[in-house]
Amino acid sequence: MPRTLSASEMVTPGSPGPPLTEPTEGEQAGQPLLDGAPSSASLDTLIQHLVPTADYYPEKAYIFTFLLSSRLFIKPQELLARVCRLCIEQQQLDKPVLDKAQVRKFGPKLLQLLAEWTETFPQDFQEESTIGHVKDVVGRIAPCDEAYRRRMHQLLQALHQKLAALSQGPESLLGADKPISYRTKPPASIHRELLGVCSDPYTLAQQLTHVELERLRHIGPEEFVQAFVNKDPLASTKPCFSDKTKNLEAYVKWFNRLCYLVATEICMPAKKKRRAQVIEFFVDVARECFNIGNFNSLMAIVSGMNMSPVSRLKKTWAKVKTAKFFILEHQMDPTGNFCNYRTALRGAAHRSLTAHSSREKIVIPFFSLLIKDIYFLNEGCANRLPNGHINFEKFLELAKQVGEFITWKQVECPFEQDPSITHYLYTAPIFSEDGLYLASYESESPENHSEKERWKTLRSSILGKT
Repeated sequence: MPRTLSASEMVTPGSPGPPLTEPTEGEQAGQPLLDGAPSSASLDTLIQHLVPTADYYPEKAYIFTFLLSSRLFIKPQELLARVCRLCIEQQQLDKPVLDKAQVRKFGPKLLQLLAEWTETFPQDFQEESTIGHVKDVVGRIAPCDEAYRRRMHQLLQALHQKLAALSQGPESLLGADKPISYRTKPPASIHRELLGVCSDPYTLAQQLTHVELERLRHIGPEEFVQAFVNKDPLASTKPCFSDKTKNLEAYVKWFNRLCYLVATEICMPAKKKRRAQVIEFFVDVARECFNIGNFNSLMAIVSGMNMSPVSRLKKTWAKVKTAKFFILEHQMDPTGNFCNYRTALRGAAHRSLTAHSSREKIVIPFFSLLIKDIYFLNEGCANRLPNGHINFEKFLELAKQVGEFITWKQVECPFEQDPSITHYLYTAPIFSEDGLYLASYESESPENHSEKERWKTLRSSILGKT
């Protein structure tokens, strides 16, 4: 079993196409993929297609796709500056006398674009200069209707609240980066085990789902783009962005931690009967995760139980009723590019679309596989065509995958948080891989020459014995 690696439908009725910029030679090689949007085009043309006018507003799907992908070619702050400048020029907002009738048709569309941008990509507005651009362009149309200024203040207030919430982040993974290596198993009198904190599989599955959704909520859609491409080859030698994937990376670390926590909890007990109980408990937790739609925790649990220090415990597994575990393994089997899992994911996604309760809306995908899918989409298609135009068709597919994930991560968790359980999940000590092997060999002695040699080496390096 694997351990780890390292848009939804958003369509609004079409409206007349954007003015001014005509496609250059070869710009629209295929049929438009959205209302008026070319399958490939220059950056200038794509920016123009984003700019609203009195009679035009881009499709919602186009806005998300372009804002997601444009950061590969231009910094978000520079893009906002260009959009604002085009709005001022095209609507003649720098004139001493404005066409009030025209502005009243244009103003709501401008504010709608800014609302969608700040809501979906709030991190693009962290710099004070970006807020300055917003205030400047809205300030130019405000004399025609003071409601525009009030709407801007509401928009900026919501933005600041969103940025403040994102800056707090979920509880940190204390000790997650540096798993411990015990010299010996800690005495039972001071060691706490998960079953002592939560003995109900359904409750633990709910708490794991709570943790997953809390951590997912902090991952911005732009992180999927920034994770794979450092810079545009036709741009400057500097990347278009710095490292802004900390939430995505933290989520992958959470998956790793849960894998090792499961393995640690299994290897820790001295008696095989207790170890078997812990395995059966995690099997039941994994099954409840599957029923909930929490595939990431499910895969982490199954992966933890398939780690070599756990799988080698033959005497322990002999006491386990393995039928349910084998069913879960089958569901997460990597054969056929995880075809069984993908079928289950589609079922959960369909349930989410037709859900009557927040409980039925939960879809938490196996995250490392999602990243892998996006990685291969990125690697398999060029960002630019040979004529230098941006391959917008590629980014529509990227936006489809990322957008679906964004919909899933916005689901409110219906389960009440139990702080004692989530705190344990975040902070309980876990073994390193060597520590797991050492604990495993202490639980069930090495059986062959290679295991004996490894045990000898581990005792020498970890315990400092010769």
